[in-house]
Amino acid sequence: MHHLVAYFGLAAGVFVGMLVLLDVGRRIGRRQRARDPEGAVAGVGAVDGAVFALLGLLVAFTFSGAASRFDVRRQLIVEEANAIGTAYLRLDLLAPDAQLPLRDKFRRYVDARLEAYQKLPDVSAAYEALARATQLQQEIWSESVAASRTAPSAAAAMLLLPALNAMFDITTTRTMATRMHPPVIIFAMLVGLALASALLAGYGMAAGRSRSWVHTIGFAAAMAVAVYVIVDIEFPRLGFIRVDAFDQVLDDVRASMR
Repeated sequence: MHHLVAYFGLAAGVFVGMLVLLDVGRRIGRRQRARDPEGAVAGVGAVDGAVFALLGLLVAFTFSGAASRFDVRRQLIVEEANAIGTAYLRLDLLAPDAQLPLRDKFRRYVDARLEAYQKLPDVSAAYEALARATQLQQEIWSESVAASRTAPSAAAAMLLLPALNAMFDITTTRTMATRMHPPVIIFAMLVGLALASALLAGYGMAAGRSRSWVHTIGFAAAMAVAVYVIVDIEFPRLGFIRVDAFDQVLDDVRASMR
């Protein structure tokens, strides 16, 4: 919940800051026009165009990157579910008495993996679940190696162990994917350019006798919403935009482990 408050706080800060700077820019523009009507507008268009173009480029860059990482995180959930399902099926290659304890550990392993992400944003609880999953990885691997030596088929080790390795590797990939974000300076630049553009937009609106509240509020609101959506997509386990629905794939795999 506190992450949602932080996101809304950031968006509200951008909105209020832009409204203030739009007004400040308009006041500065009116004073400049009163002192020097021609000099107040000389070269302004080129500067405004450069700043607004840079802002648009940065918004597009951050939004595209966030959306791309969002899709990757969803795809990784599907890949982990497939890897677990494949490894679980290949337990059939082992002797029957070796399958039962391993199947039980597989169920506990999937439960721990699901819990690790469902506990977020409680980071400490998520790390506890990840630690349990890591411990179960070691136990599953050790028992599988031992069981492969006495398996009825010589293909057990060649088929089961690589599948287990893939199942374990995807956990590291998913963990690192949750930590992949743009540098904080990118978000700082985005907010700073939004505020700077508000100042320049206010300066350009100084020519009118009365201010257009529709354009003023609309510009500030559009930028605030854009910043909120970008940040929310970038952290899809903490806000409104989430990847939790794709956890159903892992739930289905767990339900199939009878």
